[in-house]
Amino acid sequence: MSPFTEARMHLGVELCGAGRHPGAARWARIDPAALLTPAHHVALARTAARRGLDLAFVPDTFVDDVPVLEAVAVAARVAPVVSGIGLVPAVPVTHTEPFHVSKAVATLDTVSGGRAGWEPVLSRTPAEAALFGRKPAAPPDVLWREAADVVEVVVRLWDSWEDDAVIRDVATGRYLDRDKLHYIDFAGEFFSVKGPSITPRPPQGHPLVVVRADEPAALPVAGRWADVVRIAAPDLDAAAVTRERVRTAVAAAGRDPDDVTVLLDVEVHLAEDAYRARADVAELDVLAGALEPASVRVAGSPSDLADLLGRAVRVGAADGVTFVPLVLPIDLDAIADRAVPLLAGRGLFRTGRSGGTLRARFGLTRPANPFAAVNR
Repeated sequence: MSPFTEARMHLGVELCGAGRHPGAARWARIDPAALLTPAHHVALARTAARRGLDLAFVPDTFVDDVPVLEAVAVAARVAPVVSGIGLVPAVPVTHTEPFHVSKAVATLDTVSGGRAGWEPVLSRTPAEAALFGRKPAAPPDVLWREAADVVEVVVRLWDSWEDDAVIRDVATGRYLDRDKLHYIDFAGEFFSVKGPSITPRPPQGHPLVVVRADEPAALPVAGRWADVVRIAAPDLDAAAVTRERVRTAVAAAGRDPDDVTVLLDVEVHLAEDAYRARADVAELDVLAGALEPASVRVAGSPSDLADLLGRAVRVGAADGVTFVPLVLPIDLDAIADRAVPLLAGRGLFRTGRSGGTLRARFGLTRPANPFAAVNR
């Protein structure tokens, strides 16, 4: 697959409070209380949606220095009032029952009309483990094996209802055809789940699975389960190497690498020129301490950002990007109003808005239900 072709280039954005930089709220003079309101999240999603971005990622964690809202609930609040964009909350899976994860994401897919995804995230620290008191912190290889089991259980539970299980037969007083609900009988290394779900199969069948694959232990999970993979890298050459590792893992799992979209995180702060943007970042660092880049960073003009994506085309760094604004909503406004039109004008991004389900937007078909196939 050629990265960044018009049909395949995808753009996402991470909507995290006042932005990735911890000094963003103070620098932009935002009332911290406003960050916890529905209006804040709805406004950000609307800005991303009006320029046709494919995905809005909503981060989540159990440990933070500031109050954090539950990401699936935020996405479910946004979904009915913001159309035309996929909503992908982070879902901590290390200390969360997969049955509850399946139900929550299926509900999000229903209320969004088939625009839901989810990003399983790990809880790595003793502090997070102490919040639950059920098990100690574990090394990455164990956590990723557990995450793989979580994803499998979630997908099986989505399939535990056949698509036509709800019959609403007034004459017989039956709401469900019980023969079309199925036990999943999962027994794995970390837990056992009998099923079935108590929520009907989601509109997409399987809402989009997004896996972050920045470490070796994540690659088998991404290879087996991911529809979209997020990566971080210090530069475009490193991103190209990571993308190839992801594609190799997908092929090793018996899947077509062209069916999996790799998105590179790009931290962004935009101004009229690079001098002003870098001066802004220096001011942010003074307010809250220097924030070292976690991935490729563009502190410059909208044209500088478009130039970076043009270079990414040439080196095969990814199939799209996830913008990570350092300051919200300022940087998101600049991305939507100035950078995205430049990308479209250079042929790096489609013009107009893309509708339909999130799976369809990524060129993925709705998966058949394996239980239904057995019963035919």
